Amino acid sequence: MAGTGVTGEFTLPASLEAAVPPEARGLRRDQVRLLVSRVSDNAVEHGRFSDIHRWLDAGDLLVVNTSGTLNAALSAVAADGGEFELHLSTELPGGFWTVELRSPGERASLPYRGALAGTRYLLPAGGEVTLLAPYPLTGAVHSESRLWMAALQVPGELIRYLERHGFPIRYKYVRERWPSAMYQTVFATEFGSAEMPSAGRPFTPELVTGLVSRGVQVAPLLLHTGVASLEDHEPPYEEYFRVSRATAEQVNATRSAGRRVIAVGTTVVRALETVTDDRGITSPGQGWTDVVVSSQRPVRSVSGIITGLHEPRATHLMMLEQVIAAAMRSRSSRGASSGEAARHLEQAYAEAMHHEYLWHEFGDSHLIIA
Repeated sequence: MAGTGVTGEFTLPASLEAAVPPEARGLRRDQVRLLVSRVSDNAVEHGRFSDIHRWLDAGDLLVVNTSGTLNAALSAVAADGGEFELHLSTELPGGFWTVELRSPGERASLPYRGALAGTRYLLPAGGEVTLLAPYPLTGAVHSESRLWMAALQVPGELIRYLERHGFPIRYKYVRERWPSAMYQTVFATEFGSAEMPSAGRPFTPELVTGLVSRGVQVAPLLLHTGVASLEDHEPPYEEYFRVSRATAEQVNATRSAGRRVIAVGTTVVRALETVTDDRGITSPGQGWTDVVVSSQRPVRSVSGIITGLHEPRATHLMMLEQVIAAAMRSRSSRGASSGEAARHLEQAYAEAMHHEYLWHEFGDSHLIIA
């Protein structure tokens, strides 16, 4: 493996891409494998997600994303009869959306860059969408784009419409459609994500109850995820988030007590970092976040993360390096260099590949802690 940073690459074999949910492999959600990075002593351990309590302490705080996953994919037909797939990404003020237009593929849809501003597409049951401008608008309105700002019109309430006529977004490594229930986490309370906040998927009610009974705290926030950019590895675009006063206070109290704040997913890190200042103080807030964690924007809010395994060149790898660096700082007065964090992440991913962990939203999990 040549490195896991944005400038490095590793080759992910197709055999390590989780093509079906663990339930289809005869496993419970919490029986997926768990790769554990203990950065304080540069160790990597292996277990099952159901045993995660072994690495968590009373007083630790898990911050979870309560966003539910929409059936955000819809069949779309152009005026000339051409068939497409429309992916809803992020709802904008005024009833507008950012969307991605894709063309049918052998297993799943593929990126389509031939769309033009002003084009109208028919959706099921009398719905329609009109592409207005590339998103973000950095050039001419008729420029080529992956994402579009669009006007969406559907009969009735959108959530009910998507329940009837939409289906979950999937990519080519998932070979068949799965029902919406497979894309929800136990924490979901408010629908709005284009794609599942998948770090929370392995949790079950029984597992959460067991953790709480051991003194592990749980705090909610909301971030509605937009569509991924697996083919292009673009930075994430603006996404809607909400952090309550109660959660902000709980994060601050945990940090003040010298306990660990552990994000359940990169979405949680993004939301918390948006409302955490350079002193490490977290405040309540809501709106659209454009924060991208990198070496120029280090992590201030958490000292650990539960996440999946991310694709080569994915921008999430930058975030993981910074979480590792933050975990190292939390246990050492001398701090940590970005090189040390990158080397630990590379070591962990080499272990994951050697032991044949599974990638993507239906795959295995990775816990990074001090």
